[in-house]
Amino acid sequence: MRVQFPPSLLGVEVDSEKKRFWISVSVLIGTCIGAGVLGIPYIAAQSGFFVALAYVFLLGGIILLINLYLGEISLRTKGDHQLIGYSQKYLGTKGRRLMEFATVFGIYAAIIAYMLGIGESISFLIFKNSNYTTSFGLLFGLGMSALLWKAMKSLKRFEKIAVSVILGLLVVIFFLFFNQVETSNLLYFNFGNILLPFGVILFALMSFHAIPEMKIILNKNKKLIRNSIFLGTLICIIFYALFALVIVGFKGTETPEVATLALGTVFVFLGMFTMFTSWLSLGNALDESFRFDERMGKMKSWILVSFVPILLFLIIRFFEFFSFTKLLSIGGVVSGGLLAVLVLLMIKKAKKKGNRKPEYSVPVNWFIIGFFILIFVSGVIREVWLALR
Repeated sequence: MRVQFPPSLLGVEVDSEKKRFWISVSVLIGTCIGAGVLGIPYIAAQSGFFVALAYVFLLGGIILLINLYLGEISLRTKGDHQLIGYSQKYLGTKGRRLMEFATVFGIYAAIIAYMLGIGESISFLIFKNSNYTTSFGLLFGLGMSALLWKAMKSLKRFEKIAVSVILGLLVVIFFLFFNQVETSNLLYFNFGNILLPFGVILFALMSFHAIPEMKIILNKNKKLIRNSIFLGTLICIIFYALFALVIVGFKGTETPEVATLALGTVFVFLGMFTMFTSWLSLGNALDESFRFDERMGKMKSWILVSFVPILLFLIIRFFEFFSFTKLLSIGGVVSGGLLAVLVLLMIKKAKKKGNRKPEYSVPVNWFIIGFFILIFVSGVIREVWLALR
């Protein structure tokens, strides 16, 4: 999960239908593919590659459908809104508050996971072990807090190239290590971990925040929204499947929680860069949400974005509550599950109360809504129960 910014921030001149289409696709891909991809190989290795593969395609299909529902919601609504705005319009103040909670919870979980992942990566690079994860994670969090206060706007140039660099280097990983894939590693199966992949993969597939931006990009070409959502989501699904295949096939059950730690120094830096840019995007997005949506002052917003996650990180490390993938899983299940449920509730309202005719419409009924809500609520209950055990 990442938060992507409009094309104006990417330095791209949008002047044709084709360009708009591919930029909208790239926004969805950039929103979806972030540091969550680094946790997929580990849970795939623990449960079995084909178990995780089934989750990637099944949850990918569900997320694709929900993204299409959200696209239809945006097309049925005049004006430009973000998820919080749509939830206010169709679900009222309570819906807005739930949307705000889901967004903040998911970003906090991600930021804490990135502190843990960066800390472990630096400790691995310097000392060849994870003994100094907490110290380096704390230093990383403090450093990012300083950037958020002083120079976040000037660092947007990193976001312009982040998605391309990450995708490019991960493609290199595929070609470098594919010939080292062992079939026996892919055939491993652990029934006891059959439910393990749900949260991490849901976290990695979350791309709901991209849809409002895609509508803005395709403002004059709204008929392209459905195809761009379909293609962008499909590319992410295929990419995750191939990445997991290579890493799990190469390392098997020895796959570390931060996948790039298994591939050597260059790729450890890749993982760190991925988490750095993800923190950059998420931290800035949450800061702007607090300041503009919640009308907070700069100091209060900065403290909430910077030091609350640091405090939670230290508590988690002191009591040894959660690992990297566990944090991703909790963030995915609670935040992603709640966001998905809210979208499912909004689509029925939007079909009745929307104020413009959409360029496409996806069938929906209470059976579909109830079935998907049951899946996500069950995931939330299970994750919370495991966390409290």
